[in-house]
Order: sequence, then C-alpha cells, then structure tokens
Amino acid sequence: MSETFSLGGDLTVNRLGYGAMRLTGEGIWGYPADRDNALAVLRRAVELGVDFIDTADAYGPHINEELIRQALHPYADGLVIATKGGLLRTGPNEWPILGRPAYLRQAVETSLLRLGVERIDLYQLHRVDPDYPLEDQVGELAKLRDEGKIRHIGLSEVDVAQLEAAQAVTPIASVQNLYNLADRHHEAVLEYATEHGIAFIPWFPVATGELARPGSVLDAAAKEHGATPAQLALAWLLRKSPVVLPIPGTSSIAHLEENVAAARIELTDEEFEKLSALA
Repeated sequence: MSETFSLGGDLTVNRLGYGAMRLTGEGIWGYPADRDNALAVLRRAVELGVDFIDTADAYGPHINEELIRQALHPYADGLVIATKGGLLRTGPNEWPILGRPAYLRQAVETSLLRLGVERIDLYQLHRVDPDYPLEDQVGELAKLRDEGKIRHIGLSEVDVAQLEAAQAVTPIASVQNLYNLADRHHEAVLEYATEHGIAFIPWFPVATGELARPGSVLDAAAKEHGATPAQLALAWLLRKSPVVLPIPGTSSIAHLEENVAAARIELTDEEFEKLSALA
C-alpha cells in the first residue's frame, strides 16, 4: 500500500490527512469552546506528519481558515491546505448552496486573504448549485486557476455524470464525497476516480455504526490488531484504493494521534475481504 499520493500529479501528500471542520463551535458555527486547544490540535497534526489539511470557508464561517493561519502560518514546505467554497451560512447547521460564478470568485479571493497565501493548492466546489450550469461554476474556478490563484480544482458530493461534465471543462484533481465502511453509495465515483487517478477524499471516514457492535467482524479484527474499530475503518479505506485520502477530523489531540496511527495498520487479504463484505 502506497503511503503517499500525488495530488493533481505534482503535490505529493501522505494519504492520511486531517479534516479541520470540528475546530469550530456547535453546529459548525462560531469559535471553538477552547481556542488554544484548536490551535494545538492543528500544530500536533503537522508534528505527526500530516501534510494535507482540509477546510472550507463555510466552517465557522471563516473561523476555521483563520485558525489554520494562526496555528500554522508561515506554512511548512510541503504542507497542502485544501479549502472549499459554494455554501452560505445563515446559522448553525444551515448550509444554503450558492454557486453563482461571481460569488465563487469572491469566495476564492477571501479564502486567499484568510489563509495568507497567494495561491490555494486545492480549491473544491463545496456543492454543485442546480440553479447555475455546472460548466459555469467549474469554469469560473478554471479562470481563477489560470490567473494563478488556484493550483488544482476539486469537487464535493458529485456523481459520475457530474464529474465527467466537469472534466470536460477542466482537469479535476479530487472528489470529496461521503464514503466509509458502513456507507458506500458513492462506490461508482470511487471506481471512476481510481481509474482516472483522481484523489478520492472520503468525508465522515470513521463512521462504523452497527458494524462495530461487540463480537462483530470489525470488533474482532480491531482486537486482533490491538486497535479501535475507527482505526480499522481508516485502515480499510487506505487499503480500498490507492487514490483514497481519508481526512478524519477531531478536536482531541488523543483522538488525532489514534487516527494517525491507523496508517500503520496492515490488513491481511482475509481481513480486508471480511470487512468489505460487511455493508
């Protein structure tokens, strides 16, 4: 199993990244209850070798990007910060979609300011807005890339048809969809990404649900490895395809360290097949 992936063909990152969304207040709104802890988690992630951090302007909103800059700027060589735009925030747990090209341009410009960079390594369309042509939304991001403000373009929560339509406009470096051991309804997208060398970034990657019940295959395999079910879920994702870049998120340093350790777990062929057959 390769431990790294070349994002967009020219950004090599460790395959187990970190999703920073949880470093905000309740409902992904406002500042975290313990701001110093949030900064410490980000710094510890980098200390542990994480070099791919995922955020979005909608987390907070804006606060998540600001915390990343405060904790990590000036950024270490090789550290890739990926962000997203295309969602408005009208209150806690409220996520209206807005993919108007002029708004996406504003979102990119303000993320550049908050993150303190001249170019965003990976900028992802947070959701496709059905009120505007997909080609216009992706096309605006392509213009921003041509202007040197974006290095690579990604998508989030898309199907294969949308991914192909976007690819017809401009190269797509990544797709970030809900995917985990218990929920694989985006299997076709993962297969397409694997075939075309596109990074597949599963969000909510450690969800196990009933699969982790005592005495289950997942529970037994975890005990065999001296690991947790969540660690096995991450190890399964890493084994599933060489293009998978899980981004488990947490506001706990202990949990962060546990997640990062999952990259060292090697599943046997039998274990992988048994886990794959669970859902």
